Amino acid sequence: MDNLSRYRGKIWLVLSLFFICWYFMIHNVKWYKFSPPTTAFRRPVDDLDSTATYLAATENLRSGGGEKTKHGSIDGEIDWLHDAAQMRALEKELEPVLQKFKPKPMEKKNQTTIEKDDEDEGKPKAKERRVNETVVDKVAKEMEETLTKRSSCSGRYVYVHKLPPRFNDEILEDCRSFNKWLDMCPAVENMGLGPKLGNRQRVFSKSGWYSTNQFLLEVIFRNRMNQYECLTNDSSIASAVYVPYYAGLDVSRYLFDHNTSSRDALSLDLAEWLHERPEWKTKSGKNHFLVAGRIIWDFRREIDDDNAWGNKLMVLPELKNMTILTIEKSPLHNGDFGIPYPTYFHPRNDNEIVNWQSKMKRHRRRSLFCFAGAPRPKMEDSIRNEIIEQCVASHQKCRLLQCSYGNLKCHQPVDVMKLFQSSIFCLQPPGDSYTRRSTFDSILAGCIPVFFNPGSAYIQYLFHLPREFEKYSVFIDEDDVKRKNVSIEKVLSQIPTKKVSEMREKVIGLIPNVIYADPRSKLEKFNDAFDLSVNGVLKRMEYLSKNTSSFDFDHKFSWKYLLFGSVRNHRWDRYFRLSLNLMIADGLVEYSVSDFMASPPRMTIRPPRTTLRSPPSMGLNLRFFSRSNSVLLRSHYRRVLGFNFTIIDHHSISQSPKISSAQVV
Repeated sequence: MDNLSRYRGKIWLVLSLFFICWYFMIHNVKWYKFSPPTTAFRRPVDDLDSTATYLAATENLRSGGGEKTKHGSIDGEIDWLHDAAQMRALEKELEPVLQKFKPKPMEKKNQTTIEKDDEDEGKPKAKERRVNETVVDKVAKEMEETLTKRSSCSGRYVYVHKLPPRFNDEILEDCRSFNKWLDMCPAVENMGLGPKLGNRQRVFSKSGWYSTNQFLLEVIFRNRMNQYECLTNDSSIASAVYVPYYAGLDVSRYLFDHNTSSRDALSLDLAEWLHERPEWKTKSGKNHFLVAGRIIWDFRREIDDDNAWGNKLMVLPELKNMTILTIEKSPLHNGDFGIPYPTYFHPRNDNEIVNWQSKMKRHRRRSLFCFAGAPRPKMEDSIRNEIIEQCVASHQKCRLLQCSYGNLKCHQPVDVMKLFQSSIFCLQPPGDSYTRRSTFDSILAGCIPVFFNPGSAYIQYLFHLPREFEKYSVFIDEDDVKRKNVSIEKVLSQIPTKKVSEMREKVIGLIPNVIYADPRSKLEKFNDAFDLSVNGVLKRMEYLSKNTSSFDFDHKFSWKYLLFGSVRNHRWDRYFRLSLNLMIADGLVEYSVSDFMASPPRMTIRPPRTTLRSPPSMGLNLRFFSRSNSVLLRSHYRRVLGFNFTIIDHHSISQSPKISSAQVV
């Protein structure tokens, strides 16, 4: 037992000594002073890294000027275990090579670690950066975006003419001459949107509301076009060419001047300028389009008479091939298309539209119907007097905002929008022409429009309003209202509640279609009136490029062809029948004193042309040179031509025996 205990003690002593030696060797011996494994690294002379050389030299200085390494030489030995500077230099040199073979990461994360050193103390800048998105990935991403844009813009490129400033910017500078009774310069603010509107009465939403003038569409459209995503400087790949001429603002400066030369000057100048452009000559202007911020009748003067209305921009031969976008088109011409009047709402993003739509859905409407407008006592065929009478008679169900002279409420956006928001239906009879801005204000307020003439909306805004008219509006024949054969209150009261709810839902859904977004922003989800207008133009250009032959129907039936795709007889023909005014304009008829004395009066064919302006509505007012048989003349041609007209002026028989002019109000 004693020997066994002795052996055990010796074994434990040896193990203890071995453990002590092992511990001492591990923790106290400086192994790096022994011969380390070295590797010869040969680098080309041209690829010497000056940064690595600098780091190596600095490391030597820090060690007190000890052994000098040959890191800057061609053949240098690198201490892989402890020379961090050389490791970083090598990583930097190999990084471009490694990136070429680096697989695309599943998740892109940027992690950057930067060590900032004090340069004044001679410390070098050392940067350690992990890059997960490589140069190859960036290039691939840019190429993908370019290809995606080219794909999305295929067939949608628009080229914008760089017109001399006299056609647009200089016109804006003359803003005080736009209206002889009102200073319109404030309306030009905010890229044509006008001054911002407050919201003290909580009629509007928090933002996006402006006091926008209805004739500033040209400015708004041009500013929106400047932000269009598919603009190009190469006209050869463009599907459409935009002419940024402020036609409406130009003519508004001279509308009430008895001087056709001043009214036509810039229009003639534009036609000459375009005619010399190579972009025009390729297709004779068929791929060009222009936006006019007034009704089309302000640009269709047929005669050079100082007392005639408007200018002759749209009858110039050079411009007849162009597509014209205007707030009211002609039903008898194929080249112009209606686009919405500007409203007061110009949202900056999709959420503003969604919030406004939600507000209109929740809004309580206490009145069955309403009307905002002025009577037309000098227009015999106007139905506004009858509408006002019916509204007054139905005072418990109808709200009336009479826009007679001196009533400023009709010019206050707050009062107009408050009226429309409180009503289920909004009456929209023709005024001085077929259309009204009020139509779009009512849609914006979620109020169902009631039309009395198909020319007020149905044939106008083909790019923006559905062709299923009964889903968003009510139609009451204007002749029935004029003859007092219909009660507006009764017609509207008989519409089922479920049908009314569906119509209002449809109207509120149309709000994005009839508003112009703020030109300084862009909508992502919705297409506004600008987007739909451009898309409509591009579709028309595509159609014209595939169908080079001219239309095989008379342009006076263009409203039918564009709306229904046919020129066959339709129940609306009586609204757009060829007027006496157009027959005179086309040189088809001639009148004399003997014709007026006949019973019934006679029309005789006449080869020369006496041109007159086309009417904006079917109520035609003529001036004759005879006092005799005016009642007989009116009743006869009302029956023959299918519409009413009024003799508003008479002259002595001793003057010229022919009709001098035709005027529409």
